[in-house]
Amino acid sequence: MTEPVQLPFYAKLPLILVSLLSFAFIFCIGKDVITPVLMAFLFAVLLLPVFTLLNTKFKFPRYLAALLCVLLFALFVAGIFIFISYEVTDMANDFETIKKNASAFITDIHKFIKDNFNVSIGEQKKYITNVTKDSVANGNATLGSAIISLSDLLLDCTIIPIYTFLFLLYKDHFILFLAKLIDRDNHSVLKDILTQIKVSINNYIVSLILEMIVVSVLTSLGLWIIGVKYFILLGLITGLLNLIPYIGITAAGIITILASLTGSAETSIILGILIVNLIVQLIDNNVLVPLIINSKVEINAFVSIMGIIVGGAAAGISGMFLAIPLLAILKIIFDRIESLEPWGYLMGNHMPKRFIWRIKKAKIEN
Repeated sequence: MTEPVQLPFYAKLPLILVSLLSFAFIFCIGKDVITPVLMAFLFAVLLLPVFTLLNTKFKFPRYLAALLCVLLFALFVAGIFIFISYEVTDMANDFETIKKNASAFITDIHKFIKDNFNVSIGEQKKYITNVTKDSVANGNATLGSAIISLSDLLLDCTIIPIYTFLFLLYKDHFILFLAKLIDRDNHSVLKDILTQIKVSINNYIVSLILEMIVVSVLTSLGLWIIGVKYFILLGLITGLLNLIPYIGITAAGIITILASLTGSAETSIILGILIVNLIVQLIDNNVLVPLIINSKVEINAFVSIMGIIVGGAAAGISGMFLAIPLLAILKIIFDRIESLEPWGYLMGNHMPKRFIWRIKKAKIEN
């Protein structure tokens, strides 16, 4: 039997880094193809219990069970967006009120800047005009980018359900492929890795949904207390956008402020919205995320933030969303491979109270 080659640390480290950089490079150049596949993989893992129930207990054929799972998920998502579009259509009827209140709000801002910073209203309008001209000059490029982004979104919305269906349909086929790829002696480790990946992703996505519901309820309740119209819609939008790390809550706050102009342009309402968003974010970041999210994926905050930044730079919003589950999968693999176990520990959230160096003293011969 051939003994495994034991490489020194200075040889293993470059190989590990080159492998990680190679995967990152492949992801960057093929993100348009790989991102929908990874999104479909996450949804397939989420739907796997339903698929197993339909296929094993109710004896549905694999094709029909996979199709029903995708259709049920699509109907759930479509129901949310239909509700949002219905409420937005109702909000559009208040466009004239929004326009009038926006004008009054902008006038108040002009007066505030004039009184506190000694900048005349004419100078402020001149600056806004110059900025508007620059925006119009770059409008064609921006419009072209928006059209491309919209077409990519429509393509993803079409291809992701197909990929999800195929992942569910060929689940055992992919598992058998991995079993053929890995030596039989390591099948127990492979089974453990696949089981933990399924559990981790399921827990993560369910936790995200639970977090979205709690944030939506808290935001809706806060907006209702301060008297904002369409508080249910705005709370739901805030919960959905909160799934996008860092930038989602900012976008939700801007939308909520604009929507509040359907009622009045009072500064107190705007201030109330900012306070509600701040309180909800404090609860989310200090209670919900540690209790619901971090306890499920067991990734420390430093690695999470770095992963989200790298994912956003590589694949935009989709990369930010995929960062945490991909890091969780990497940690599961690292923890179960002896040579990579230190990297899994580095990604984890274990905090030792103290560390004591245990150094063996060399024996001195007489």
